[in-house]
Amino acid sequence: MLVGTAAAAGMNGDCGSLKGLIVWKFVAALVVSLALQVGVNYANDYSDGVRGTDDERVGPMRLTASGTKPAAAVKRAAFIAFGVAAVCGLGLAITTSWWLIVVGAAAIAAGWFYTGGPRPYGYAGLGELFVFVFFGVVATTGSAFVQIERITPLTLLVSIPVGLLATALLVVNNLRDIPGDTVSGKRTLAVRLGDARTRVLYIAMMVAPFVAVPILCGISQRPAGSLSLFAILLVRKPVQRVIEGAKGKALIAVLGETGRVQLVFGVLLSIGLFIGG
Repeated sequence: MLVGTAAAAGMNGDCGSLKGLIVWKFVAALVVSLALQVGVNYANDYSDGVRGTDDERVGPMRLTASGTKPAAAVKRAAFIAFGVAAVCGLGLAITTSWWLIVVGAAAIAAGWFYTGGPRPYGYAGLGELFVFVFFGVVATTGSAFVQIERITPLTLLVSIPVGLLATALLVVNNLRDIPGDTVSGKRTLAVRLGDARTRVLYIAMMVAPFVAVPILCGISQRPAGSLSLFAILLVRKPVQRVIEGAKGKALIAVLGETGRVQLVFGVLLSIGLFIGG
């Protein structure tokens, strides 16, 4: 959200200190993004729980599998979150472009069918691809689109490192769950690749964004975006843990560290893009 909005700065002309950015559209898009994130987590909790996939889980507690909340209540929470995203997204579509309705419907469908429905794509090893597309390309370019009502090379370029770091989170999550997912028949990409190759994939996705930064900053002529390179200082610890063979609950810490890399990288890149816009 921050990166896409910052990339749009100045593209409609410099209209004061916010460089033409429309605050209410940013807030509405932020609500859509957060509601979709909440919705997909509740949906995963429900679907994995009723399928019995979480019976072998070593990660944080899930509501459905643990019996803390009834499955129906978790499912209802997922639909409420998706409903909030739909309402706010409709407001953006009315004032921006009706195509956003199509994009929003696709995002909600992707959130539900990741682990829901008769043939969940997350169980077929496609989760990482969809995370890259929706939490990277769609979220970043969509955030810019609601501001400037067009897609530009810059908004597409900056979505790539954002998508890679978002995908890295899922990769390490699925790395942790390889034993349980194998037993339950959940054929994630990590299960298909195996432990060793999944670790290589994670490392590549953590390093690639920092390789991409100089390229996108040079092409976009926004050199201040290189501020994001300072986030590499946070990469060593999670990558080292993965290289050294951390397994099971030890990978929960890697999840948190990966999230911090994503957050710091995104904030610094956003600041640089905004300054240069």
